[in-house]
Parts: sequence; C-alpha cells; structure tokens
Amino acid sequence: MAVGFKVKYYWYQVGHGDFLHSFFSTISYHLEQNGWGTRYPCLLNELYNGKLENKNIDCAITELEAVKKNLQNYCPSQVIWDIEDLSKMPPWGDNISKDITNLSNYFITSEGEDLIDLLMKALEKGLKTNSDVHIESL
Repeated sequence: MAVGFKVKYYWYQVGHGDFLHSFFSTISYHLEQNGWGTRYPCLLNELYNGKLENKNIDCAITELEAVKKNLQNYCPSQVIWDIEDLSKMPPWGDNISKDITNLSNYFITSEGEDLIDLLMKALEKGLKTNSDVHIESL
C-alpha cells in the first residue's frame, strides 16, 4: 500500500509505509537524544501522526531544513529501518546507489524523488494553498 502527503487535492507519493516510518525513525534515533518528537515536534509528533496543521507549516519547514543539514553527518549504513526494532534492516540491505552519500540523500521515493525535497514541496504547497498537510494511504 502506497503512502504519501496530501495537500488539498494534491498528492505527493512516497512509497511503502515502512519506508516513511524509516525516515522518521532515522531522524528521531540520530537527531533527538531526548526521544521521539522532542527536537522536531512539528514533523515527528504532528505530521507523523497524520496531520500537520497549516499554522505549523513554517515550523515544519524550519525543522526539515535542520534535519537535512544534520543528516549529512551520518553515513548510509546508519539508517534506522524501525526505531521500535533496531535489528530490522531495509529490504535492499546495503545494496544502494553510489549516489547516496549520507542519510540526507538516502531516502528516495518510489517515484525516484528525494523524500526531503518531496516533503518540502508538499509543505510549500500547504502554505500556498492555506491547507493542512496529511499523511494518507492509497
């Protein structure tokens, strides 16, 4: 089942739900020393739970910019597939493109787009259309 970001009637496809969970797990594990959502509450508490209200999009954009910068300090082998079970590995293991150099460019959607860039587009569309951003399944 595919998941993605929905903004009004716009759809930004991510891919499998486990992949999106891995993205948020990686952020929390490496960048939030005090636990899930403590440093990036708009992304990990609000958006991850299904709905980012329009009034908090500016906060989420600021958080996402910091996430992108900070994930550059981690190599691809440090990806977290599931923060609840650290023994789980991505289905592709370590068989990844040579273009992936760190965790800031590790997450590529099923459509071949950088997940951080895709999420930024969805957030910006939310601002432009004065709409909330949702995570939904198809």
